[in-house]
Amino acid sequence: MDDRDTKIARIKELIEELNKHAYNYYVLDNPSISDKEYDKKYDELLKLEKEVDYTLPYSPTQRVGDVVLSEFQKYTHRAKLWSLDKSQSLGELEDWFNRNKKFVNEYNSTHEDKLPDLSFVVTKKFDGLTLNCTYDEEGVLVRAATRGTGTVGENITAQAKTIKSLPLKIDNDYQFEIHGEAIMTKKAFDEYNKNAEVPLKNLRNGAAGALRNLNIKETARRNLSAFFYDIGYTEGEPFENYIDMMNFIKEKGFPVDEYIKVCKTIEELEAEINYIESIREELDYDIDGAVIVINDTRTRELLGYTVKFPRWAIAFKFEAQEATTKLLEVEWNVGRSGRVTPTALLEPVELAGATVKRATLNNMDDIARKGVKIGCEVFVRRSNDVIPEIMGVVEETAKDGIEIEAPRHCPACGSELIQEGVHYFCENTLSCMPQMVKSIVHFGSREAMNIEGFSEKTAEQLFEKLDIKSIADLYRLKKEDLLTLEKFGDKKAQNLLDAIEKSKGCDLPSFIFALGIPNVGKKTATDLSKNFKSLEAIQKAAFDELISIQDIGDIVAESVLEFFKEEKIKNSINELLALGVNPYFEETKVIDNPFKTKTVVVTGSLEGYSRTEIKEKLESLGAKVSGSVSKKTDYVVAGKEPGSKYEKAVELGVKILTEEEFNSIL
Repeated sequence: MDDRDTKIARIKELIEELNKHAYNYYVLDNPSISDKEYDKKYDELLKLEKEVDYTLPYSPTQRVGDVVLSEFQKYTHRAKLWSLDKSQSLGELEDWFNRNKKFVNEYNSTHEDKLPDLSFVVTKKFDGLTLNCTYDEEGVLVRAATRGTGTVGENITAQAKTIKSLPLKIDNDYQFEIHGEAIMTKKAFDEYNKNAEVPLKNLRNGAAGALRNLNIKETARRNLSAFFYDIGYTEGEPFENYIDMMNFIKEKGFPVDEYIKVCKTIEELEAEINYIESIREELDYDIDGAVIVINDTRTRELLGYTVKFPRWAIAFKFEAQEATTKLLEVEWNVGRSGRVTPTALLEPVELAGATVKRATLNNMDDIARKGVKIGCEVFVRRSNDVIPEIMGVVEETAKDGIEIEAPRHCPACGSELIQEGVHYFCENTLSCMPQMVKSIVHFGSREAMNIEGFSEKTAEQLFEKLDIKSIADLYRLKKEDLLTLEKFGDKKAQNLLDAIEKSKGCDLPSFIFALGIPNVGKKTATDLSKNFKSLEAIQKAAFDELISIQDIGDIVAESVLEFFKEEKIKNSINELLALGVNPYFEETKVIDNPFKTKTVVVTGSLEGYSRTEIKEKLESLGAKVSGSVSKKTDYVVAGKEPGSKYEKAVELGVKILTEEEFNSIL
């Protein structure tokens, strides 16, 4: 074997090894090699390919496009990609269910070769761009195309190869086409927008724009993902049912979604649709509904198709989370930190079950990057109960819009604003009512000092009529002063004074949270208290000590350091302590139990706990809760629809507990 043959053999060895590591990392979420070691092998492969001028189409070096294509070529799909009929109500879904049930009953009453009892498979409906990938007799990805008309799409092979979880070669010996959905995760979206000159408006546009971009480097920058769910054309043995097909897709190393559910009744279908909608906000990607298909292949063939849709499948659509509407005006508001932020006043629009009239605009830099102007049409997104946000503008309406200008003076007190980075601040902390009122309300809130009967209305009166100018002034209030306030009788005044007095004996996490440190919520305040155990120790904490705490990063650490450096803050805290406020820390003792010091992974949905509740429960038992299964995992608590983490636990021999077993141990 000459030197060239030796190098080609090494190239093939490296490709196989690197593709296996990529599968473990991107599909199984279980890294099998360090990033440094992977990069070392990748660089060796790249060097060898250049030396011998030999590159295989499934080499990982082909994932990073270094070309700009001149145009898109058309591609005719081997089998048609059908659209799905849609239902937006449970009534429409029930009608579809009953039609199929009637068909099977009538067929079985007139034929000897009976069809099996109807069963349905429910999956999520991903909101991305359909991808159709062709693999040849050697298992090599030879073509990727968009859906297009369903018959003819566009060749986007170079773009699709940038999807790191898409296998470039599989172990298979016949041709087939596989359908999936290319998506952009929320994490990838946020990372891209951090440095983008023109930010993306939403996840779907991010994915579609990437795959329909002739500059492959730009596609790669979007860091797309994909889920696969259907084989439209195959030269292999036909599948008996959809579950068999999905097992084949998974076995061949394609990324699939963990959630897949078989149902037999309309009640079961409704329950699964409700479940998918309930977890919609927790996902790192967008879905816009659920897909319901008949499981049995022969039943599908007999049902056939309408002109547009297969009769054996339907999509249940959820309410939209994004809409377009007109930006009427911008309102500037003062927060408790003194930051003055813009809020968009919108032409009312129905969105995710609510009428939206206002949306956040973040800051002037964000406004400029998105090209937002008064009078133009804007994309508005609303997720769960989060304040709606403007994601971008409808380009053709922006040219006639009016530029948004930052105010020079505080809209509440008229003081001159100062600019720090991208934000504007009012420094008049003593006489600016919104700042003082919001600070007092936050301080007295339930998760902070828990001063009962303390409302924003009361805080406004304390500021305006009793000249309360600091938090410490709360502890100087007198009953005769309170009796001068509107709707304050003897009992109400005494109750408020008692609640204020009671708050002096507060726990340390509540006090830290009450101080209003930027970027520090109740959980972080609790973590700080557990680690440092006293107010003095937290005040003196160094940067390295702070970032050594799990879940505390650079930004939070800097916020804590900057906060306690302020002379004004130090004086305020000392004043509160002098007035009798005495924050205490009580060490929580963890009794010996089977989960103490153990690493536990939770997978699937549990009946008795939400994700947050089970995490808090395990942590209270002294366990470390991990997001992935490895050899270091001690237990896996498995609920309904456990997915790949369960399979990984079985493979590694990790102890698996059902919810019932977990509760019985407790």
